[in-house]
Amino acid sequence: WVKVIKDLVQFDNISKALDIGCGGGIYSKALSEMGVPSVTGVDFSEEILKGARENCKEYQNISFKQGDALHSGLKSNHYNLLLERALIHHINDLQKCFEEANRLLKDNGIYIVQDRTPEDCLLKGNDSHIRGYFFELFPKLIEKETKRRYNSQFVLKTLSEVGFREIQEVKVWETRKVYKNKEQLLKDLSKRTGRSILHELNDEELNLLINYIDKAISTENNIVERDRWTIWKAIK
Repeated sequence: WVKVIKDLVQFDNISKALDIGCGGGIYSKALSEMGVPSVTGVDFSEEILKGARENCKEYQNISFKQGDALHSGLKSNHYNLLLERALIHHINDLQKCFEEANRLLKDNGIYIVQDRTPEDCLLKGNDSHIRGYFFELFPKLIEKETKRRYNSQFVLKTLSEVGFREIQEVKVWETRKVYKNKEQLLKDLSKRTGRSILHELNDEELNLLINYIDKAISTENNIVERDRWTIWKAIK
C-alpha cells in the first residue's frame, strides 16, 4: 500500500494531511511515517477515536477529531492531501462527500479515495482471494455486496462533476492477513472477523461456507489472504 501511494503522491510537497474515516488510525500512522508533518484523523465514532488516540499516542504530529465525511467541521482550503480509505461504501450521497473533500483541500491538493468496487469483490475465489468463495456458494450475497459498492465509472463521473481534475484509477492487491495455517483462517471466518457480509448468513450457512472453503483451498500453511481494491487519485 505504501509503495502504491508513494507512486501517486509527491510527499515532499505535503505539509498537512487528512484521514477521513480513520478508524483505529492505522493509515494516519502510515501517512506520518511517510513524512507528513501534520496528520488529522476524522471519524464519526468517538469510541473508535479513543482507540485511534491510544494507537497513535507516540506520534506527536497526529491529532483526531470527531466528524463525518459530509460535515467535517474543519477549515476550508487547508489541506494538501486527503485520504478516504474504505469509506465511500458507507456513504449514501457521494456527491456531498466529494464536495466536502473539495472544500477542505487547497488548490492543487490531492484526493485519494480507496474502496472496493463490485468487480473487485466478485473476482473468482482462490487460495489468496478468499472473499470470492462467499459469492460462489451463496449468490444471494451478490446483490447485498453490489448494492453497497460504487462502480468505478460512477466514482470517476462524480469526481469530475464536483470539479476534480487529472483523475486516475489504480488497482491494488492488498494483503488482508497472513495465516499460519488453514485452521487459523477457518477459525477467523467462523467468528466473522472484520467481514460484515458474513452477518448475512445464519450459523448453518456459515458452517457450509467454512466447509466449502476448507475443500476449495489447496494450501495448508502460510495462507496470504489478499483483497483487490481500487484507488482513485484526483487533483483539486
